[in-house]
This record gives sequence, C-alpha cells and structure tokens, in this order.
Amino acid sequence: MEYRRLGSSGMYVSEITYGNWLTHGSQVESDAAIKCVRAALDLGITTLDTADMYAGTKAETVLGKALKGVRRESYELLTKAYWPTGTGKNDRGLSRKHIMESCNASLKRLKTDYVDLYQAHRFDVETPLEETLGAFDDLIRSGKVLYIGFSEWNAAQIAAALKIQDQKGYYRFVSSQPQYSMLWRVIESEVVPLCEKEGIGQIVWSPIAQGVLSGKYLPGQKAPAGSRATDKKGGAKMISQFMTNQVLTAVQKLTPIAKKVDLTPAQLAIAWVLSNSNVSSAIIGATKPAQIKENVKAAGVKLDKQILSEIDAVLAGVVEKDPAKTVSPNPRA
Repeated sequence: MEYRRLGSSGMYVSEITYGNWLTHGSQVESDAAIKCVRAALDLGITTLDTADMYAGTKAETVLGKALKGVRRESYELLTKAYWPTGTGKNDRGLSRKHIMESCNASLKRLKTDYVDLYQAHRFDVETPLEETLGAFDDLIRSGKVLYIGFSEWNAAQIAAALKIQDQKGYYRFVSSQPQYSMLWRVIESEVVPLCEKEGIGQIVWSPIAQGVLSGKYLPGQKAPAGSRATDKKGGAKMISQFMTNQVLTAVQKLTPIAKKVDLTPAQLAIAWVLSNSNVSSAIIGATKPAQIKENVKAAGVKLDKQILSEIDAVLAGVVEKDPAKTVSPNPRA
C-alpha cells in the first residue's frame, strides 16, 4: 500500500479506501463485513469511508463494531450527511440542525469521539450555503471533525463555498468525493482544475463503475447471480447506466490491455483512476476479503502513456464527460 496527502492538507490517506456503501448492513451480514474491514486493515488500507444513510444507518453501526479494539490513531474515518436518515422533515439536507444531529448520531454509531473527514453528501439547494459552512466550521472547532469535504458538487458550487470560507475565516474544504472512472469522467474539465488550484484532493467512488470495468458483465447476456446488477436494494439502479451492449462490448476490449501490464481489468481500472495526480484515493467496496486482496494490487501501479492511450481508444464513444451530469437531487423531493 502507498499513501498520498489529501489535497494540500497535512493528512495522508491510503491510495485505496475501503467503502461500505451497498454492502455493510445490506448485501453483507455483520460477521462477513467485519472480516472485510479487518482484511482491509491487514492489507494496509487505513482509510475507511461510510455515510449516515448507508443501509438506513446500519452501515455505520457495523463499521463501528468492526473497528472495536483498533487503535483510533491508526486509521482515517470518513462519513457524510445529507440524504434522509429518518422520516422527520429535518432528518435530511444540510441545515445546521441536521448537520449537528447527524454528526452526533454518526459518532455514536461509529463508537468514536471524532471523524477524520466529514463530508456534505450532496449540495443542498434549499439551505443557505453560509449556514452549512458555519455548521461544518463549528464541528471542526468542537473537535468532533478534523477535516471537511463534499461529494458530487459542481465547480460553481465549490467556488462559491470557498469564497465564503475565506471571507468568514472558516476552515476550508480539503476533499471532493465524486464518481470517477474510465467510463465516467465528468469531473475532468471543471472540477479537477479548480480543485488542483485550491488544494482539494479527490477521493473517488466507483472506480470500477460498480463492477462493470471488471469485465464480468457480458454484452447480450444476463448479469451473474448475486452481482450488483441484480441487487434490488439499490445496486441495480445505480449500475444500469453502464449496462448497455455498446458499453459492455467496449469494456471487453480492456482485458488484453490489462494483461499487457499483468493486471486484472478491475485492477487496471483502479490504477487508471490513481494515475490522475489530483486523486488522493480510490474507494473500493467488497463482499469478501478476497476481493479486497485482489484490488489492493492496483496500489502503486504506474501506467505509461501508451497504455493510457490504448484505453482511451478502446472506450472512445462510450465515455461520459459532460460536467452538467454532476447533480444534487433535492432530498425532500
């Protein structure tokens, strides 16, 4: 495992982050989830990502159990707030009320006094940005949060937030958590240049495009039983954007490229993401320890320009680059 600075902050994160979206408390039983976390730690993964709403708050609870007895200073714990965590009118969004209540609830579920990185899970169009940023700043000053970030914000939203943080003397954002993969590159034209300028690092999710870039989904054939594409709890909906014959046919052409550099297609996908200098870490999920062991092999891999060019040529026509695709649905809609 290798480690990178998170943006221009002083905190280092592992190149591979273990995330428990759509797994802990949902696809994976508690005992299996704990084995995955322990396997990740044994393999040098020190950065662990979750969110208050994953599996209806159960994911944080499982992660808290998995980390029992592990020296708190040895890992970086990341969580988020925004999406609904209850039926109440204030159990969602980025109001001061919800941020404070959500953070306190996350700390209890995670069985810790602080989180290393607290993130706005989307941009809240209903709450004044000053209110959100003020609450985040107070969490840092209270010691409950060490650093702050956001997920799936566009360049204009990021710039507006940084301006307020500078004017008010608030702690600045140090991280962005966008979807990013060979197939989904919407951050490249606007978000990445701004973040590079402002010292914000990317901790990207879905580097394997929810498993599509592993090559296991074949054009014209049914998805394998037990795969994410068959998960009716959320996985199937998310992966559907990539489940076209055109995309799946192009992805199959990545296999010989991966073999050239002695990687699996999934490892190639992760290594490709990490080839971007603004990426601090790539989040992987897993239902079995063996999957983590395989994907960790992408850490430290350097892809040369020829390989990168071959990947671009193979995927030409199926890559999404439109920055307008970065959106934040209203959590009250």
